Amino acid sequence: MKRERPIVEALQKFIKNKPLSLHVPGHKNGMLSNLPNGIKKALTYDVTELTGLDDFHNPEEAILEAEKLLARTYGAAQSFFLVNGSTVGNLAMIYATCQQGDTVIVQRNAHKSIFHALELVGINPVYIAPKWHEQSQTAGSVQLEQLVQALNLYPDAKAVILTYPTYYGVTTKNLEKQISYCHGKGIPVLVDEAHGAHLTVSSQLPASALDLGADVVVQSAHKTLPAMTMASFLHIKSTRVDAQKVNHYLRMLQSSSPSYLLLASLDDARQYVTGYTESDFVYLMEKRKQLIESLQTLTELQVVEVDDLLKLIVRAPGYTGFELKLALEKMQVFVELADANQVLLILPLLKHGDTYPFADLRIRMKEALIQLKESPGHLAQVNQLGIEMSALTKPELSFAQIERAEKEWVPYVRAIGRVAASTLIPYPPGIPLFIPGEKITVAKLSQLEELLAMGAAFQGEHRLHEKLIYVIK
Repeated sequence: MKRERPIVEALQKFIKNKPLSLHVPGHKNGMLSNLPNGIKKALTYDVTELTGLDDFHNPEEAILEAEKLLARTYGAAQSFFLVNGSTVGNLAMIYATCQQGDTVIVQRNAHKSIFHALELVGINPVYIAPKWHEQSQTAGSVQLEQLVQALNLYPDAKAVILTYPTYYGVTTKNLEKQISYCHGKGIPVLVDEAHGAHLTVSSQLPASALDLGADVVVQSAHKTLPAMTMASFLHIKSTRVDAQKVNHYLRMLQSSSPSYLLLASLDDARQYVTGYTESDFVYLMEKRKQLIESLQTLTELQVVEVDDLLKLIVRAPGYTGFELKLALEKMQVFVELADANQVLLILPLLKHGDTYPFADLRIRMKEALIQLKESPGHLAQVNQLGIEMSALTKPELSFAQIERAEKEWVPYVRAIGRVAASTLIPYPPGIPLFIPGEKITVAKLSQLEELLAMGAAFQGEHRLHEKLIYVIK
């Protein structure tokens, strides 16, 4: 009989037989765990690659069946489950496509995992600055004319790496033309579609990059589908990228002890997409419309819609996004991220009949605004995320040169014109402000100061509490 969720059903069958654990993991089906009961119950299914449960790195049974269903659902030639997040998918697709010293065209507002992959492989990146997106007040998408210019200047490029949609739900209407242009030159297009695992559920949403012709697409199932954190997909639909090579690097980079909780979660999320109907989406859009209309009655709020209908941007004019986020958290409302101007909400992908406490959300947001008005705002207009660079930039130094170079800590106020030795990342969204090898500009330092003043959090190698950053000596 055909199974709808092969991994989930294989686990259920295995557990039903009340197995005794004389294998890893050491919690012994949860018996030795002192975790809270709600977590402890799940440990019954936290098993390893046992007879009847298949082998993650050489699947022949339930996992293979589930991955074939995944490929069918998304229209891929081959698909893989990822238990180490989209990060490992981004690493694998770049390792499988590029070699040390290759020139690669990269969208500048990429996730930090893309930059890590470039460094690990030893690639020579050429960055395309995205166009500023006025509606969302964020860095948007790469345009076709920018890509044409880049490939004319760097015709030996071995790949183009794009982000679609952006963290804020912004897409580009000419992605299909961009992909077609690259393919006409024999260049594969790799897409970090971490925020687009849901795009295939409705024709009213932007098309997935996979449907538009991308060679490899990586999606974070956990971001918009009902999957556990770290659970992701990788899809291949290409004659330009060797699927076996991608699989080779996934076997190297992913854990040799995969979580069956994550695998079951991926299996379940895929089935959720398979069973999602246009009537489900109509229902979701009606709930979304009601939410937006209710929030618009709060005159202190601005609601901004973007291409991805699961994303909403909310602003409180006169206050920073960081201040609004803090006020909402006092009311136990936790948003996806805040920036200088706004907060970002990710809505649930509801099916017909599902409920979500949107009415309670409005009540809490109203109370948060009342409390927010009791304090003065500190809104500062951040200058287009500091992205004043020309359309195309190439680092001053290669990754190998940076590794060999002497480095030093300097006050960031005296770093204009210096070359960054480490990555500095406002997080979220995880898009680097400074990249190793790039020159530090006045605009970027201004943005850094503004973000620090507004309470932004940073990742990367830094000593910002001492007002120091790491540069080439």
